[in-house]
Amino acid sequence: MKMKFINSYFKLAENNTTVKTEFLAGLTTFISMSYILFVNPSVLGASGMDTGAVFAATALASALGTAIMGIVANYPIGEAPALGINAFFAYTVCVGMHVKWQTALAAVFVASFIFILITMFKLREKIIDAIPADLKFAISSGIGLFIAFLGLQNGKLIVANKSTLVGLGSLHDPLVWITIFGLLVTIILMILNIPGAIFIGMVLAAIFGVVTGQIALPNKIISTVPSLAPTFGQAVFHLKDINTLQMWVVVLTFLLVTFFDTAGTLIGLAQQAGFMKDNKMPRVGRALASDSSAMMVGSILGTSPVGAFVESSAGIAVGGRTGLTAVFVAIFFLISMIFSPLLGLFTSQVTAPALIIVGVLMAQNTAHIHWEKLEIAVPSFLILLGMPLTYSISDGLSLGLITYPICMIAAKRRKEISPMMWILFFVFLIFLWVLNY
Repeated sequence: MKMKFINSYFKLAENNTTVKTEFLAGLTTFISMSYILFVNPSVLGASGMDTGAVFAATALASALGTAIMGIVANYPIGEAPALGINAFFAYTVCVGMHVKWQTALAAVFVASFIFILITMFKLREKIIDAIPADLKFAISSGIGLFIAFLGLQNGKLIVANKSTLVGLGSLHDPLVWITIFGLLVTIILMILNIPGAIFIGMVLAAIFGVVTGQIALPNKIISTVPSLAPTFGQAVFHLKDINTLQMWVVVLTFLLVTFFDTAGTLIGLAQQAGFMKDNKMPRVGRALASDSSAMMVGSILGTSPVGAFVESSAGIAVGGRTGLTAVFVAIFFLISMIFSPLLGLFTSQVTAPALIIVGVLMAQNTAHIHWEKLEIAVPSFLILLGMPLTYSISDGLSLGLITYPICMIAAKRRKEISPMMWILFFVFLIFLWVLNY
């Protein structure tokens, strides 16, 4: 009876799949994206957040978000705190703008609430459609460059230099070799199409660190789930802090960046799995609702915005076609919560290769930008270069969205500038003014 219900609910036969196939796909997707369990606490820890609490929040938010995606939208897509936006949370908002992490979580909560509203009224698709495709590709690629720059810095391959701002790190530092080893291993595994290459690369880098005496072994492997007390509910308790123009710009940036990241990921995965019909994604409303709900839950638990994970493509590649794959991924995330003692093994040098590789994958979108058209190339290039060099996703975004209308007018393509792009033009002018103020 249970098997019959599962087959009927997830439409396994219609999608030419089985429970066994969906299980293997779920395991593959989980292994491929499980690195976020250790990378997210490392990134958000820079904001002053308790890494144990972030580990638990990451696992729980990923499990809940993925389960919603599977049960409500019936898609084999995993959800977790997205790389890039978590870097914006920690390094731009908390470190750069000196905003308390509790207030930053409140900003994520407000952004998720707006997310849900605009999804209900189907405004999300209209806003996304208003952004030129070239700039969307530039945004995702720019985030990739920023993530890779963080990885190179965390791995000490790139360090501060008084003469040139940045320079190559010292190869005499044994910690650098953990990053180099992990990066080379991960690259080889990725090229060989080994499922879970990023996670395996991290594990081998951690082992390398232990063997060379640079990383201490934990006293135990399994323990009780870390307490969520340090982060749980802080987003709601600090809603009163969203009371300045600067914080509303932060809310808008969380909203916009999550927009582009998750929408592009959903469409790309749907195309890979063959779900797209007449250039439209079936049940897109449910998928977007799952996405925004997961983001709100994540903010309450204590993590940066949750969104669709591109690593879901690994599970799709081995046959995952329904929400049952996502349900299995969610179960694996719940099980993973007892392995928090392993956090100490995954130092910033161990997780650095994951950031660099994800940056490589995201930067591939530059191939879709029309570089031969200068009015497109200039704003796209400013977004790409602006994000890593200003150490801010929002600053890079503003450089491109402000110059885009100017370039289009110069190219006598004024009529192609949508009203929404003019709105964003003025929004980001105000954004830069607020930051400088």
